[in-house]
Amino acid sequence: MKQDFDCDVIVLGGGLAGQTLALALDQAGLSVTLVDAAPLDDMLAPEFDGRASALAYTSFRMLESIGAADRMREHVQRIEHILVCDGRPNGGARPGGPGPNTLHFDRREIHPDEDGEPLGYMAENRHTRHALTHCLKASGTLDLRAPATARRWERIPGGIRLDLETGETITGRLLCASDGKFSRARRQAGTRTAGWAYNQSGIVMTVEHEHPHQGVAYEYFMPGGPFAILPLPGNRSSLVWTEMSEIAAAILALDEAGLQAELEKRFGDFLGAVKPVGPRFGYPLSVRFAENFYEDRIAYVGDAARGIHPLAGQGFNLGIRDAAALAEVLVEAKSLGLELGSPVTLQRYANWRKLDSMGLVAATDLFNRLFSNDIGPLRWARGLGLSLVDRIPPARQFFMREAGGETGDLPKLLKGESLAA
Repeated sequence: MKQDFDCDVIVLGGGLAGQTLALALDQAGLSVTLVDAAPLDDMLAPEFDGRASALAYTSFRMLESIGAADRMREHVQRIEHILVCDGRPNGGARPGGPGPNTLHFDRREIHPDEDGEPLGYMAENRHTRHALTHCLKASGTLDLRAPATARRWERIPGGIRLDLETGETITGRLLCASDGKFSRARRQAGTRTAGWAYNQSGIVMTVEHEHPHQGVAYEYFMPGGPFAILPLPGNRSSLVWTEMSEIAAAILALDEAGLQAELEKRFGDFLGAVKPVGPRFGYPLSVRFAENFYEDRIAYVGDAARGIHPLAGQGFNLGIRDAAALAEVLVEAKSLGLELGSPVTLQRYANWRKLDSMGLVAATDLFNRLFSNDIGPLRWARGLGLSLVDRIPPARQFFMREAGGETGDLPKLLKGESLAA
């Protein structure tokens, strides 16, 4: 007897990656149920997530394809240049421009048209959530279950059943777990992970500065970790300020005057007077990588597949690439009459995404260990490396395209194409 299911795909986890995946699948004609423990409206509050994300230009193409970008445009900032260099507390950031031991990326090298794509876009997470949530609510077909707490899942013939704390059940052909770095669905499946905690925490805040940033993003490698100044609309920037965990805790506990003093030591005055605005947030930093990106009837997406160090600002972009690849695999599988949750279908997704993920995990870990110190010979070697790459245009262009998500076999959505029939 043929099994009837409530939907094709259950997406467990309504974070940015989960919402993006749910919307892409829904618009491509698959039936989707999105489940999250928190009410969607609660996730829109500024205090829910104080971070901002650097969106690769291919990631923004996908958001355009699924209709979310239109509601984000007035809230995003184009990144026209990126400057990477060594730095030290008390020295302040270097003025905007290339120099010794500095690597300068200019978007005109890969997108020469005056109005061509930037290197990326900066968007506060709350604005991205607003856009995605609006599209989800506007769908006449997508089943939203938020708040709804998942208790456990169980495989059934041809699919999976998700049990909710309310006693309700949802059945689907596939469960997509996008429930974070410490995914409960992944733990129940018994999927092994590798990972480690850094003795570092990320301090995240928004600052106002006197002078315009001109769309320039700065990445300074301080002894305690990267200090990133990422442009936001107006004379504002998002800081991702990495320190050893004990120092970060002490900085987070400072009063306003103390925080201002520590900020000025690192930020300097190249953008004029600077001051924090809004709340400050602290996040312990770690890496967690799933041994498999799927099990029978289950696929892992976003941080459930892998969570990385924020050094390269690629966390959300990896989740978007997961969503683009998985959506394309599932749409094609359904058109061919294949089982959505079978290992044969999901192996293609894993093959598509695992190598890219492993490479970025290894690269961010290596760069963090190499640059988060004040060892003289290493400082000299990495400064030389930055200067050498800066002198080789093809190398600069490769890194820009890699960061933009444009290398390798791109899913259609990352090219700005639609999956809808």
